[in-house]
Amino acid sequence: MLPAMILGMCLLMLTSVPVAVAVGLAGVIGIVGFTDLPLLVLPQQAYIALDKFPLAAIPFFILSGNLMSAGGISARLVDFVESLLHDVRGGLPISCVLVCLIFAAVSGSSVATTFAIGAILIPAMVRQGYPVGFAAALQATSAELGVLIPPSIPMILYGVATGTPVGDLFIAGFGPGFLVALALVAYVWLWVRLRGAAGTDRAPRKPVLASARRAALALLMPVIVLGGIYGGVFTPTEASVIAVFYALAVSMGVYRELSFAGLLDAIKRSTLASAIIMFIIAMAGLFSFVLTRAGVPATISAWIAETFTSGLAFLLAVNVFLFAVGMFVETSASIVVIAPILAPVAVAFGIHPVHFGLVIIVNLALGMITPPFGVNLFAACAVAKIPLERMIRHLLPLICVILACLVLVTYVPGISLGLRELLPSR
Repeated sequence: MLPAMILGMCLLMLTSVPVAVAVGLAGVIGIVGFTDLPLLVLPQQAYIALDKFPLAAIPFFILSGNLMSAGGISARLVDFVESLLHDVRGGLPISCVLVCLIFAAVSGSSVATTFAIGAILIPAMVRQGYPVGFAAALQATSAELGVLIPPSIPMILYGVATGTPVGDLFIAGFGPGFLVALALVAYVWLWVRLRGAAGTDRAPRKPVLASARRAALALLMPVIVLGGIYGGVFTPTEASVIAVFYALAVSMGVYRELSFAGLLDAIKRSTLASAIIMFIIAMAGLFSFVLTRAGVPATISAWIAETFTSGLAFLLAVNVFLFAVGMFVETSASIVVIAPILAPVAVAFGIHPVHFGLVIIVNLALGMITPPFGVNLFAACAVAKIPLERMIRHLLPLICVILACLVLVTYVPGISLGLRELLPSR
């Protein structure tokens, strides 16, 4: 059954069939060809996959990110960070990393971060003399922080798929997220000095205090959202609604940069993005149901237990496997299909499920910047208006930086679990 389903899914993807449709049709192949189940289970399992309260956070976090972009919040964050780093050599590309770090704390999406921040900073870096390929590659890589810094849509998906508390995943995400951000800043600092590129940026300096006042409400947004979650005021799902109302109030009531037409456009784009993710979840739920009924997860678990004698070897194999998967398969589908199979095996090896969740998420986030199907790459290319080939030379060292961070996250559990274990309630 499994070879036929995977072969069918891969053939469909190679013929440009959308990922969600390919996964769903692979599930249909399993039901029709290898079981006596009625086709009525198709809508039933699709509904069951979506009937989970934490998934309600996904459309709201996507909408909050689009409202931030359209309502001037992201532009004010960029101005503030640029004013702080104006006199720093390489300050503009460093600000790209740091703004993505802040924006990620309320958007939850790397693609949204690429478009929202890249539309401002990629042209700015090009104007200051940085190669357009470097600017686009750095933006695509920095936007990866959108899925590492909570709230993160892939973390929600992993939590729902494996039964891991989403709040615990959010807390654990800060360690890997800050590690990646610090590594990217260090790489930019070194690259600027070795290449002799751009001294302090030549744009007129923006007053720090004035920029801070203009960005105060934007900077307060992640404090309210994350502070409310970790303070026990509201759940991650409720926080997503708070983020939307806060972004709406600031964008329309205070900054007044979001028109009614802009609001409708943000809702439209968020609806389309959410529908795509939900469709993938529904079809992946069907796929997982067929595999589970056939006993595939148990068979795979037994094979892994016999093949790998230690958790360290298992994690190495998982990293290699997920790196390959991330290059070709969309992140949401990968998590929903793969996580329920691998997570129980990881627990059997004594690996904490929260730590293993971060290993999976960092791996698949890396897939967002690896050719041929890295979604962040295509988003950055669209913003920079360049072909993918112009990014590759600058992209390869950045991929190596993320790989180094992945090794640390994989084999130093404290990076993921340290902050979580410091909290008395955990």
